[in-house]
Amino acid sequence: MIINYPNGQPYRFEPDKSQSTTNQVSSRDQAVVFGGRGMTLEETINESNEFYRQQQRAVIYKKPTPIQIVKVDYPQRSKAVIREAYFRQASTTDYNGVYRGYYLDFEAKETTNKRSFPLKNFHQHQVDHFQNCLQQNGICFTIMRFTSLARYFLTPASLLIQHWQEQKDGRKSIPLSEIETSGYELTLAYRPTLDYLNAVDQLIQKTNLKN
Repeated sequence: MIINYPNGQPYRFEPDKSQSTTNQVSSRDQAVVFGGRGMTLEETINESNEFYRQQQRAVIYKKPTPIQIVKVDYPQRSKAVIREAYFRQASTTDYNGVYRGYYLDFEAKETTNKRSFPLKNFHQHQVDHFQNCLQQNGICFTIMRFTSLARYFLTPASLLIQHWQEQKDGRKSIPLSEIETSGYELTLAYRPTLDYLNAVDQLIQKTNLKN
């Protein structure tokens, strides 16, 4: 199937090879780490979100990508095959929802790097979206996975925005040391697979103290 961007350029799928998290929670417990083995970051978060909904802790979903279908073949009367489609518009962030009365909005990314997280994994429209949501008092963050380190971090969107604005004058990545300091390290477990809401609680508390 061919999928094109709104400007007509073809979309070439490249597997995302990066993701992470920070401070208070460590992934040292080998007894439960098996729970997330073999899963992509997206699968891990989706499974966690399903558990949260079942437990009525939060209502969070992955945002669908709007696609305009332009060519469909019907090899069988009961089966349609999409041959060509276009992204209707640039997507914003991966996930959003409601938790404890707060609007949550976040992006999930991963990297094979060991010492920093590349800014090229993000896009200007995503940074703009974070800024707009923060102006409306939304709780915005990224979930990053360092695949080669098997470490996950939840980091406030403000950290991404800061480094995004500074990249014109220097570094094109966020050092792991800053992610460890400013973020919250997450652990893999059984149910949920990645319990990131505990880190969100800390981010909400920190945000409220600032306000």
